Amino acid sequence: MNEILINTPSAVYPIYFSNNFKNILNPLKKSFSSDRKICIITDNNVDNHYGQALLETVSSAYKEVYKYVFPAGENSKNLDTVQDIYKFLVEKHLDRNSLILALGGGVTGDMAGFAAATYMRGIPFVQIPTTLLSQVDSSVGGKVGVDFLQNKNMIGAFYQPVFVYINLDTLKTLPKEQLSSGVGEVIKHGLILDKSYFDFVESSSELFFKLDLGVLERIIRRSCELKGSVVSQDEKEAGLREILNFGHTLGHAIETLFDFKLFHGQCVSIGMVGASYLSYINGFISKELLRRIENTLVSYDLPIRLDGLDKEDIYNQMLLDKKTKNNVINFVLLSSIGKAVRISNITKEQIFSAISYIQNDVH
Repeated sequence: MNEILINTPSAVYPIYFSNNFKNILNPLKKSFSSDRKICIITDNNVDNHYGQALLETVSSAYKEVYKYVFPAGENSKNLDTVQDIYKFLVEKHLDRNSLILALGGGVTGDMAGFAAATYMRGIPFVQIPTTLLSQVDSSVGGKVGVDFLQNKNMIGAFYQPVFVYINLDTLKTLPKEQLSSGVGEVIKHGLILDKSYFDFVESSSELFFKLDLGVLERIIRRSCELKGSVVSQDEKEAGLREILNFGHTLGHAIETLFDFKLFHGQCVSIGMVGASYLSYINGFISKELLRRIENTLVSYDLPIRLDGLDKEDIYNQMLLDKKTKNNVINFVLLSSIGKAVRISNITKEQIFSAISYIQNDVH
């Protein structure tokens, strides 16, 4: 079983790569005695595919294993669902020595991690991401939380897992649209941190959609390494980690205003086009590079424009973003492939110009 190590100021933990759930028993037994109570938290979609398999595997080594299932989707990512999780944990008498296993995509990992961070002031949890997006991004780095008043990830914490367990086989049941969504974060990692990685991703779309194991493992592993290197230097987003928000300032606003009907990676894709356009009009990158970025996103079936964007609504939503400080919207832009810069002097006129650029109805 391959692994890499994530080293942060608050915790050091491994990410394991496997192609089944049986191998998870090795790191579980290494960290937790058999008398620990365990609760698997998952959504109904993932439960249909993998809930029973993981439950049976873990139950073969642990006496008390429970499973909490919530309705799939971003609309469940709120304090009401977290409260239901708390109630379930109390009913099953889970204590501070108990363990949560977060089985699913980003919604599950964020919410189960937040429940773990706050239940009894913190109990250990393990990330078991089952979507490409969660495997390459949200399961790494310790950001956990929920949406609040239609604002994405407004309430949360930094809370690292004991380990991350990636079963590559779960990608076989992932709809193509969700596979594409995950590549949004992959392309982001290449654009802001590693030109050679971007070049590889740019040339690998055909093999990627054939679920070539070598391509998938290389992509997931490298994205985890890149994000891990950033998190190890800036765990709580005091500076460097902000570059991981490339495409997210616009993307989160779009995701929220469209009531989470678009996948996160799709919104980030559109947001990256907007941020790349701002990079172009500010003289950081060429028009040719802007087109290259757009073509790479399109090759992975990701959207680069959208109908029905209202400039004022998008702008006002961005003002609510966690990265906004003193009513100044901060952007991450590109200075070249593999290099990102943080900018706080983008004018409202430039932002409106970028919103116009990503609108379908003006092209």
